[in-house]
Amino acid sequence: MWADFSKLIKFRLTFLVVFSASISFLIGSKVNGVINWTNWGLLILGGFLVTSAANGFNEIIEKDLDKLMKRTSDRPLPSGKMTNGQALVISLFMGIGGTYVLGSLNLTTGYLSVFSIFLYAFVYTPAKRKSPIAVFIGAIPGALPPLIGYVAAHEKIDYIALILFGIQFVWQFPHFWAIAWVLDDDYKLAGFRLLPTGKRDATSAIIVFLSTLILIPVSLLPTYYGFGGLYIGGISLFCSFGFFYYAFNLLIKQDIKSAQKLMYASFLYLPVVQLGLLFDFVGK
Repeated sequence: MWADFSKLIKFRLTFLVVFSASISFLIGSKVNGVINWTNWGLLILGGFLVTSAANGFNEIIEKDLDKLMKRTSDRPLPSGKMTNGQALVISLFMGIGGTYVLGSLNLTTGYLSVFSIFLYAFVYTPAKRKSPIAVFIGAIPGALPPLIGYVAAHEKIDYIALILFGIQFVWQFPHFWAIAWVLDDDYKLAGFRLLPTGKRDATSAIIVFLSTLILIPVSLLPTYYGFGGLYIGGISLFCSFGFFYYAFNLLIKQDIKSAQKLMYASFLYLPVVQLGLLFDFVGK
């Protein structure tokens, strides 16, 4: 039962989203000068429920497409282990419950959570078969967790919140495209078009490379604006140039192995940079 539920909510993805939000909550708490651990726990609970709901709605919508792809055919809906009705009820309860919990922290956090569910499940999901622009759409709800986490603690969207959002927003492009390059054959079975040109080619590789180039100055914004010190500046530069190096390899070789290395680098990049920022946060 847990295995099916875990696949419905995409547990590993949900865990990473909640982790990102929880770190940003602690950063927002440092701005306030005090950490409310009860609210931190509520954020984790609400974030888990809201993210799980969005993933559940995504799988309901893509049930027939998931049957076509090897990596998703064993999910509970396409495999017949769970019905659409069951998944819908579970997802609705999680969405309503999670929104209520996050909204109890402050209204802005609640509004952002509803917006995140809607954009991910009902805009990004159908767009995946229509155009590579879907990656841009998906990057918005994908970058909302640090914004939601920060606002849950600080209650307003300031320049720190926007920078946290911006780093995760830009990071998502090489992250998504690396995954899309590795899984392109499987994605094509369902008609998904996620690479910049819709296929593995030099133009797609160039665009992936440029996205890692853009990430370098964006990752230095905390240090530039003074709420991050030289420590996080050094970590961000090291991680960004590492990311850049793997993207350059993909540009040169244009093969799946290089894309896999870039994908693994993307998994490490975000938590390392976010934790570095938390521990090096200068405050006010």
